[in-house]
Amino acid sequence: MRQLCVCVSVLLVLATLAVARPKAADFQLNSNPALEQKCKSGPVDLVFIIDSSRSVRPHEFETMRKFMIDIIHTLDVGSNSTRVGLVQYSSQVQNEFSLKTHAKLQGMVKGINEIIPLAQGTMTGLAIKYVMNHAFTAAEGDRPKVPNVAVIVTDGRPQDRVAEVAAEARDKGIEIYTVGVARADMTSLRAMASPPFEDHVFLVESFDLIHQFGLQFQDKLCGMDLCLESDHGCEHLCESSPGSFHCLCQPGYTLNKDAKTCTAIDLCAEGKHDCDQICIPSPGDFTCGCNIGYTLNNDKKTCTMIDYCSFGNHSCQHECVDVLNGYFCRCAEGYMLQEDGKTCQMMDLCGEGKHDCEQICIASPGVFTCNCNAGYILNNDKKTCTNLDLCNTVVHGCEHQCVSTPGSYYCICPEAQLLAEDGKGCGTCRSANIDLVLLIDGSKSVRPQNFELVKQFVNQVVDSLDVSAHGTRVGLVQYSSRVRTEFSLNMYQTAVDIKKAVMNVEYMEKGTMTGLALKHMVENSFSEAEGARKNVPRVGLVFTDGRSQDDITEWAKKAKEAGITMYAVGVGKAVEDELREIASEPHDKHFFYTTDFTFINQIAENLKLNICAEESQGEIEVKNPCACESLVEFQQATMTTLEQLTTKLAGMTARLEDLENQLLSRK
Repeated sequence: MRQLCVCVSVLLVLATLAVARPKAADFQLNSNPALEQKCKSGPVDLVFIIDSSRSVRPHEFETMRKFMIDIIHTLDVGSNSTRVGLVQYSSQVQNEFSLKTHAKLQGMVKGINEIIPLAQGTMTGLAIKYVMNHAFTAAEGDRPKVPNVAVIVTDGRPQDRVAEVAAEARDKGIEIYTVGVARADMTSLRAMASPPFEDHVFLVESFDLIHQFGLQFQDKLCGMDLCLESDHGCEHLCESSPGSFHCLCQPGYTLNKDAKTCTAIDLCAEGKHDCDQICIPSPGDFTCGCNIGYTLNNDKKTCTMIDYCSFGNHSCQHECVDVLNGYFCRCAEGYMLQEDGKTCQMMDLCGEGKHDCEQICIASPGVFTCNCNAGYILNNDKKTCTNLDLCNTVVHGCEHQCVSTPGSYYCICPEAQLLAEDGKGCGTCRSANIDLVLLIDGSKSVRPQNFELVKQFVNQVVDSLDVSAHGTRVGLVQYSSRVRTEFSLNMYQTAVDIKKAVMNVEYMEKGTMTGLALKHMVENSFSEAEGARKNVPRVGLVFTDGRSQDDITEWAKKAKEAGITMYAVGVGKAVEDELREIASEPHDKHFFYTTDFTFINQIAENLKLNICAEESQGEIEVKNPCACESLVEFQQATMTTLEQLTTKLAGMTARLEDLENQLLSRK
């Protein structure tokens, strides 16, 4: 390294001497054989790093251009001697020519004269990194075992960090000289330069004085230098004087009593700083830092907590809340944060059973409201419901008697009379033989206990028919996600056998493929192979409690086109539009609905599957649908319903008493 310093310093002295001599056109200098012989340098790979920021004025840049040309005229330029590269920088770095570009002096001078300043910022650290990683590489002409020298000429403070990248460059063997002009920052010059700073750091007042670069070292390089030729023992810097020397410390250090070693000045430890959180000492100086989770403000002293939410990548569904070193997500009122810590789910008190609604609970975030089923009215407590007796509140038009049901009503006739087709009048009729296929919904939503009620409904319909080989025939199909024929039209000949088979039907569960069931009925159930007869009315009855999971339009239409009279019976969540699409015209005679499975027996009473006509066809025994056993079944069903209502009323009464006691206790 000592030899390298000598070599480069020789170059600088030569440049200084050259400035004082007359110059030819295009800055061509006459050589001084005596000086070259005394201080001649060996091969060097030299790269100029020139600041061309906007603060360097045009005439100043011309002075810098002349300065570089003066220096290279003192060099022994050639492929096997000294190679020169040039990089200019501002906010970006631009390589003007590399170490391998020019082997002759004239090419270098021409390249320097053609430089156009960038006139932007001052990214000195970026320029040093470029020179380290690109300029001093074999691909750009760098030679092994030849000293690497970088000369940085700048007039201002760097706008990026230079200390770390300069240290990395020095560690890679690059000797760095810094020449500061006018506004240059001495601290930055020292942070970039190689030690000792007295030999590598130069600061002049203006570009016009840049030729002074190296004057102060002329005696040291070409005369006796005790710092170079003796074991001076200085820890940092050795400064020669004629016939003697003395030790100096780098900036930020103080010389110890032994006059040779140095101790760093720690302004942080001495409390001579104004950092908000962390003081990072450097010799004779300091920089401020912040704790984890904080960022340094523009004043380079105070700290502000990092606002992670403002980055926009938190993915919180509702609200992002900043905390030290991070953030957390928070949900709006009535919502609950999920396990992923970001998404929110509404707190469904209805779904969790955290409500006291008697019939219907309507959920909203974190709260609920109560409602009633069709045919009921919400009481003043906003929780319990009272049955709406439509028979006493509307003009029902029943000829004999009106019977209220939740949300509806129906008419009944006296013994020995049958309800007319308008559902209100009473009269008599005779049974006729038909082929009847019932499609019953066996989906999961029906539930086992309700499926037993469905089977009772089927048997109640069977009881109203004149079942025999030559009379009415009955077939049963159950469907869910698939379709299964429980028994065909020609399998059983008596009502007893049919009812027994119905009670043995096993619940299928799963989905609701009503369209598939209609297709099966049209293509299979009413085929002659399964017992369907010619010239005998064909009747299909669909019983369901929900929306179909497939399309019903096509096969509902084909069933009617095939001459099948279609009845549709819906319970609970059955979709009225689908039921009406299945039912034959007029809909009011072929479409039935109730909100609860417990009332389907009343539909069975009201359902006219028998065909009333003035004369019956064939010699078939007429069965009176108003016979005693039918009335007994109706009375039993009515009593069951009344018992259920009585039980609910008792529960409501007890609840009201409990609420009254609570109110009294609060008073």
